[in-house]
Amino acid sequence: MNQFNGKNQETLIEMSSTGEDTGDIAVITGTAVESPGEDNEPNYYDSSVGNRDCEIPGNPEVLSTTTETASLIHGLPKGMQRKHVLFMNRRFRIDKQIHSKDSIFFRDGVRRIDFILSYVDDLKDAEKKMERRKEFEINLLKTGLELETESKEDSDDGKTYFTKIHAPWDVLATYAEVMHIKVPIKENDIPQARENPFDWLMKPFHLNPKIINPEPDYFTAPFSKQRQELFLINNPETFFSPSTRNRIVYYILSRCKYATEEGKRKFGIKRLLNNGTYTAAFPLHDCRYWKKSHDPKSENERYTLYKEWARFGRFYKEQPLNLIRKYYGEKIGIYFAWLGFYTEMLGIAGAIGFICFLYGCITKDGNVWSDEICDAEFGGKIIMCPLCDGCDFWRLNTTCESTKNSHLFDNAATLFFAVFMGIWVTLFLELWKRRQAKLEYEWDLVDFEEEQQQLQIRPEYEAKCTHSKRNPVTQEMEPYIPISNQAVRSCLSGATVLFWIFLILVCIIAVIVYRLSMYASFAKITVNMKKVKYIGTFFTPQMVTSVTASVLNFIIIMILNYFYERVAIWITDMEIPKTHFEYENRLTMKMFLFQFANYYSSCFYVAFFKGKFIGRPGEYNYLFGSWRNEECDPGGCLIELTTQLTIIMAGKQIWGNIQESFLPWVKNWWVSRNARHHPERLYSRWEQDHDLQDMGQLGLFYEYLEMVIQFGFVTLFVASFPLAPVLALLNNIIEVRVDAWKFITQFRRPMAAKAHSIGIWQQILNGVAIFSVVTNAFIVAFTSDMIPRLVYKYAYSFNDQLPMKGYINNSLSIANASVLKFGSLDKEITTCRYKDYRYPMGHRLEYQHTMQFWHILAAKMAFIIILEHVVFLVKFAIAALIPDVPSEVKARIKREKYLTQKILHEYELNKLKEMLVGQGGCSGNKEVSVQAEKVELLKGEL
Repeated sequence: MNQFNGKNQETLIEMSSTGEDTGDIAVITGTAVESPGEDNEPNYYDSSVGNRDCEIPGNPEVLSTTTETASLIHGLPKGMQRKHVLFMNRRFRIDKQIHSKDSIFFRDGVRRIDFILSYVDDLKDAEKKMERRKEFEINLLKTGLELETESKEDSDDGKTYFTKIHAPWDVLATYAEVMHIKVPIKENDIPQARENPFDWLMKPFHLNPKIINPEPDYFTAPFSKQRQELFLINNPETFFSPSTRNRIVYYILSRCKYATEEGKRKFGIKRLLNNGTYTAAFPLHDCRYWKKSHDPKSENERYTLYKEWARFGRFYKEQPLNLIRKYYGEKIGIYFAWLGFYTEMLGIAGAIGFICFLYGCITKDGNVWSDEICDAEFGGKIIMCPLCDGCDFWRLNTTCESTKNSHLFDNAATLFFAVFMGIWVTLFLELWKRRQAKLEYEWDLVDFEEEQQQLQIRPEYEAKCTHSKRNPVTQEMEPYIPISNQAVRSCLSGATVLFWIFLILVCIIAVIVYRLSMYASFAKITVNMKKVKYIGTFFTPQMVTSVTASVLNFIIIMILNYFYERVAIWITDMEIPKTHFEYENRLTMKMFLFQFANYYSSCFYVAFFKGKFIGRPGEYNYLFGSWRNEECDPGGCLIELTTQLTIIMAGKQIWGNIQESFLPWVKNWWVSRNARHHPERLYSRWEQDHDLQDMGQLGLFYEYLEMVIQFGFVTLFVASFPLAPVLALLNNIIEVRVDAWKFITQFRRPMAAKAHSIGIWQQILNGVAIFSVVTNAFIVAFTSDMIPRLVYKYAYSFNDQLPMKGYINNSLSIANASVLKFGSLDKEITTCRYKDYRYPMGHRLEYQHTMQFWHILAAKMAFIIILEHVVFLVKFAIAALIPDVPSEVKARIKREKYLTQKILHEYELNKLKEMLVGQGGCSGNKEVSVQAEKVELLKGEL
């Protein structure tokens, strides 16, 4: 007879449906027994017996009731047996509904639900999937997990089964030791750092200390099942936090075998989800987000996080990082810590950038070259050469407003801000390393890297490897992929990435062709718009072409992103990375390289190529021999680069928020539209969470990618757009709360995962930071007009009172209108001006560059070299002067290691003394003295 543990359990009694009324009864009492019913599904109920060979103390009361009920049924006539069974089933369902289903416990109200598996009846491969589930759940039982299944009749949609999983103490203790999970051994006695006397100024931004620090600070050590009395175990049911419990269960699920097909072992919940055997696998939220649970044993951490963190009204408050870590795990906690720190640092950059923008606004109407262009007697009389084939001549003063607007970003403050941002990005990265080191210590992640490398081997890697070799360290056989196989896969992967980057370049060329071909059309359309008040001054051919091309480019970016994301995941899966860490790193590099090319290529075109290779009147350069290359306004291409950045950056942020928040909300609303009206006690906790969106394995990856792409916009082109940090700051203030709201209200609770840093994103940020110094130096030198103006002011101006007077006339060369292939037929126009430094027609060096051109080019190259060296010198000096780990944290780490080792040695010493009590003899005393000497040596080392 099967035996039960000492908990109230429920026994399912149902009739065997074999087509004949045989009266056979299937009593399922803890082990996986198949009873074919009307759904042709095995029922796994109350599987508290983890290993069927184990003897577990039973519950005589439950057993006697079960036996008595079965005897009574067998004593009835066959015609009455089915009716009685149906009555009993209905009674059990009524009993279940009396107890609220909005609970995180099994029906007994004692065993906590650590994980949920869901599945539906599927006509396609139904028998095969059923066999897989049966084998999988039997193997889960053998590991010691306990299962309880909710029938589809009890689900809201009438077709979904839910299997609840509970990990008892013995399983948790066993796998906590396997996974080297650190647990408390002693309360931290290291004095806290002195309080800052100015902390009272920050009091409005602080949260309740109980929310900020939900748990006391402890010294920790890896759990050992043999040393349980060493750890601070007050209550075994709550000793491991829910996030740790679900991490342990997922570790088991990802390695549990479910079949052997074609000679290969098949295992892992991920593969069962991919082939449709299960539809979902997730841990439960502990309550509804807008109200506390009625169950006093529920922690209600989800409600606390929503109230104190996920509401936008709390945007000015600090984040409860310790509570986030406790509820979601370290990986999600470190992301929000980084996002919050990045947003704080953007506050400094945004303030300086806004001041630089104000400087441009104040000096907008006071610069001499803009006044010359706007002067009707000067700029109104200068005839400019046509900007495209088929365009007409135009007067310089028509660019009055665009020239003034370009001064908002092309001024002396731009140079200062470019240098400042080179220093700011270094401070941000170095200070984040210190903040990260502090979190590593506080969250017990100091020695995590080795643990991660050892434990996070992907089940897919083990399943697909057909070769094995001996590990030189452990001397154990382990799976591996031959180098030749890896090389082929890597080459195919690299070729795929290069193909997609080439596809991006093709799309950029297509957008350039659009700009070139449409410019003339817009020039004709905008002629009639010049008379319209206010609009006419802004509705120029250049502006219309730039805006429409930017919008078109943004649409192409979104389309390419949609397809490439799937391709990147496919080729990364094809490479079969060994560990989860390696998998994420490879996917991150592929996605970032593509996103870098996709988002920034159009900005690079405007910044470094547009207007640089146009030729001269009579000998213009053509793209593919058909489209004449674009020219910049007399005021430069900087204002167009600013327009491009604004549209792509703002559009990405708006679309990202819609995609991340609005769409999940709509999906959740639609899925749960019927169940929301059910009584609370009938809308089960697992069904509520099942109706939410799945964040997926790469959910956090996309959050990082979004922020790193934004970081590129803030740093790579900041010399052209000082307001970029301001836009990023405003977006991130919203982003923190939107992400929090999304995680709390719209997504299922993700599997808890550990991470000691932001991973490969740190190296990517460092690379972007270094590259940003180069790009900003080139933008100031080649895209803005700052260097030509300085060269004119100090080398070519003859006006001491107004050194910039005459600059516009000096920067425009003269061309004979007769050399133009297209243009006005007006015979009165014999010459026109164009922006360049060339000798006029009739000169012995006609149309060749003047000496001033070479002076300006030399000044630009000298500026780039000097600026780069100065900024890099300051960057590396700052990086060298700021240690990555604060001295206080180093001292605390050493102190904790010393005390932990001391406690462990003293424990072993006491155990040895107890073991030798009563034995006597010199050997026993000698052994004790040796152990004591080890403790003393440890003190000396630490």
